[in-house]
Amino acid sequence: MILSWRRPRACRRASKVTLSEGLSSETELSVPTLFRCPISLDLMKDPVTLSSGITYDRENIERWIESDNQTCPVTNQVLGSFEQIPNHTIRRMIQDWCVEHRSLGIERIPTPRIPVTSREVSEICSRILAATQLGDHKKCQELVEKLKVRGRESERNKRCIVENGAGYVLSVSFEFFASVSIEAHKSLLEKILSVLTWMFPLGAEGRSVLGSSSSLRCMAWFLEGEDLSARQNAVVALKEVLSSDQKHVSLFAEIDGVEESLVRLIKEQICPTATKAALMVIYHMISPSNISERITSRFVELGLVSFVLEILVGGERGITEKALGVLDSICNWEKGIESARDHALTMPVLVKKILRVSNFATDISVSVIWKLCRSENGGDQQIEAVQLGAFNKMLMVLQIGCGEKTKEKATELLKLLNQYRDRLECFDSSMDFKYVRRSL
Repeated sequence: MILSWRRPRACRRASKVTLSEGLSSETELSVPTLFRCPISLDLMKDPVTLSSGITYDRENIERWIESDNQTCPVTNQVLGSFEQIPNHTIRRMIQDWCVEHRSLGIERIPTPRIPVTSREVSEICSRILAATQLGDHKKCQELVEKLKVRGRESERNKRCIVENGAGYVLSVSFEFFASVSIEAHKSLLEKILSVLTWMFPLGAEGRSVLGSSSSLRCMAWFLEGEDLSARQNAVVALKEVLSSDQKHVSLFAEIDGVEESLVRLIKEQICPTATKAALMVIYHMISPSNISERITSRFVELGLVSFVLEILVGGERGITEKALGVLDSICNWEKGIESARDHALTMPVLVKKILRVSNFATDISVSVIWKLCRSENGGDQQIEAVQLGAFNKMLMVLQIGCGEKTKEKATELLKLLNQYRDRLECFDSSMDFKYVRRSL
């Protein structure tokens, strides 16, 4: 059977088959059914044959199998084996067909690389451990680069590498060479971090090793540098490690200069990934503990409140939620409340975020306003909140529905703000909240 492929469809699938611009719009390209994947009906890039004898494109059949399907899509036969055997004959026929039609603008499909296997990953990991024990950083770097290259080839390869314990092995190697000399092994350590970032979340053993004192000091060292990529990888790794154990947070907080490095990341906003990770690291550091007040004071001194408020002015949802979480934690302490209270943007930004971003952002915004209005000398905050329409916002929050804690805080805020409502003539009793819907 021969299927015709008109040019408009080919244009929509330009990544599959590209037709030259000089062709007439009426030109048809006939593609043999044998060359099409039975699942997607697209030209196969990497044909593989199952035990049922049917050939599919590797990417499509892997997606089918990963969805817990146990049968062959065409024959519905239960697969005794999920082994995918490369069909070199079909692949060469497809390549010859592409070459034959190159005058029509068809690009030759490149010969695919064989996917990495569990055995290959295990062998590389064993060699990395052996080289680490010998202190052979050059060999380690060569093997880590090999893992990195194989991972770049496909998402399947990445999954295979992760599933075979590479994250733990790289964490062990990172910890060892960081304890020997960071400066001497800078290139290797940086490369390991760059690979680890797509292996998260790590298992408990990997997080434990990466949370050692020497590993944390190495990541802090990268944070202080000027290499943007290394700083991003370091803060992403720190987010992974500090989220799992308060002991790691305490160890990291003891390192000189980490607060300055994190605030610099927030200030510069080199990329959304780094900004989100930095906010999460700060959040874990200032969450209630026996050292959080001291750390919070240091962050306040470095101007963190101002930088967080700047993020809140125009940040997207993910960053906004994390920035609000940090601000809420800062306001658990008097010094944080003072800094937030003294900034002109604080109350306007918080009131604006209510019912504008997400349920979580609304809850946190209400929480921060509640802390500011209940604080010592909170009368000025209450007056400003009423002037900005916070009373109306609290009514909407209660009418639309919220969590129990937010409900309690919004109710208390209404009582606090009500004493200024008539005096400031900010409340319109005719306002109808009937059709308001809470953000999702």
